[in-house]
This record gives sequence, C-alpha cells and structure tokens, in this order.
Amino acid sequence: MRIAFLGTPAPAVPTLRALVANGHDVVIVVTRPDKKRGRGGELSPSPVKAAALELGLNVSHTLKDLYDVDAELGVVVAYGAMIPAAMLEVVPMLNVHFSLLPRWRGAAPVERAILSGDKETGVCIMTLEEALDTGPVHLERRISIGEKTSSELLEELSILGAKALCEVVGSEELLKNADPQVGEPTYAEKLNSETFNLKNTESATQLARIVRLGRAFTFIGERRFKVLEAHALEHQGEPGTFTVVGGTPALVTSEGALALDVVQPEGSKSMAGSAWWLGAHLEPSSAHWG
Repeated sequence: MRIAFLGTPAPAVPTLRALVANGHDVVIVVTRPDKKRGRGGELSPSPVKAAALELGLNVSHTLKDLYDVDAELGVVVAYGAMIPAAMLEVVPMLNVHFSLLPRWRGAAPVERAILSGDKETGVCIMTLEEALDTGPVHLERRISIGEKTSSELLEELSILGAKALCEVVGSEELLKNADPQVGEPTYAEKLNSETFNLKNTESATQLARIVRLGRAFTFIGERRFKVLEAHALEHQGEPGTFTVVGGTPALVTSEGALALDVVQPEGSKSMAGSAWWLGAHLEPSSAHWG
C-alpha cells in the first residue's frame, strides 16, 4: 500500500520502520522542522526524520506536500500538529493513539494514565477525524501499567502500536470496519513544569507517580533538588520534614513518606539517596523540603 507517514518523536519510529519492513511503499514522511538541541544550539532532525533518511525515504516538513503524492492512506503517530479537515478528505488517515479511547484523548495520555493510577492502558488504531481523538477504533490492544515509568511504558506502547497498525493496514476487514468510541471521554492535558513539582500537600503515592514521569523536583532550602527514583512508604509525621528508613532518607508528606532512592542535588551528579543524606548533614525533624 502507498502510505504517507506523519510523525515526529522517537515513539513514532517503530511504526515507520514496521511499515517499511512489511513491504509498504512509504511515499513521503512528514515531520516537524529541525530544532535546536544541546548546548551548542545546532539544528537536529526529529527522530522520525533521522530514521526516514536512514531508510532512504522522501522527507518533508510541510503538510501541503501530501497533495503532490499519490498516497492511498496516511498514518499518523504523534505528529505534533492538527491535520486540517480538507486534507483528511484527500488522504484518509489512521492514527496510532497511546490510550484506551475515549479515555485520555489529547497530548499526554501515557503520563495522565500514570498520574491517575490507572491499572492498564493500551493502543488504539483509529480513523483520524478533525475533532481531537474522536474517530472510530479499528483495533485496540491493552497492557498493564504496574510501576512502569512513562519512558518504559511509552517504549512498550510504541512497539505494540507498530504491530497493531500493521495488522490493521494488512487486513481489509479491519480497515473497513471500525467501532465508535463508547464511554465518557477524559482529556490528557499537556504537562507543565508545575506537574513535576513535588509538594508536601500530596500523598507519597501520588508523588511516586510523578517521579515515574521523569523530571520530578522539589526544593530543599532554596536549592532545586531532583528526585530520579523513589517509592512510597507508610509513615506518619509532619509534612515537609524528613525521616530516614534503613539509611535511605524519605520526604514526609500529607500521607506517607517518599523514599529517595536516586537523587540529583543542584550542581551535582545523580547519586543514591543514602549517599546524599550522609553528606548533607541534615536533621530529619528540622530539615524542610517543598
């Protein structure tokens, strides 16, 4: 099948590679423009562009170029922008969405599933519509979340999504038949810096979920303090103070305590929480965080 592929970040790459490996003719790859990355500020291609160039595919940064190719189908995986309705009339498109629709429509479905304590999530292959993630679903695949980090979960979902998409594209029955979404929709709003700010008014369980997203931080004194790995403990104490369990420091919260397994103090490298605590020379009951 002649396919136009639209995608940008690393989780979209497995689907692109799978389409090529399954013998489909990817006539164009549309991705977001190169961005400045790293300290040098040099322009770097998106992960999808890098993979497409490696595969010898035609790459564009402009949606209008879709009008110049004879594609039978468009495949969208985290492209990063809305597709105009007029274009959907020219090229019908399938979307690989990383949630169990209609739960978590929107930009951050994996992170919102973790933050909400969902037991499972999955992938939906849906027909793309002008409205946000409202299209009928051709195929759904489910996985458990457990204690996975967002990066671990997204990697698993990207591989699952690639397999599911190729299954749909390779089946005339699945392509022609899709079921409307059923249930009350929820929306996965974009994350911002405050999402990752650990506050002592939250429960330790909720803070552990935030840590699993990556980029979690708090403040000890006036210094920013990153929490890279942590787990929740049962504990009663004054929120905003510390406790120490088996040599590992923990942040006392409104409900329980957050054990600091791996941390990165401002201006330092990452280290075990126990090593940081030994060098910090703080008193658990008088030191404060948050």
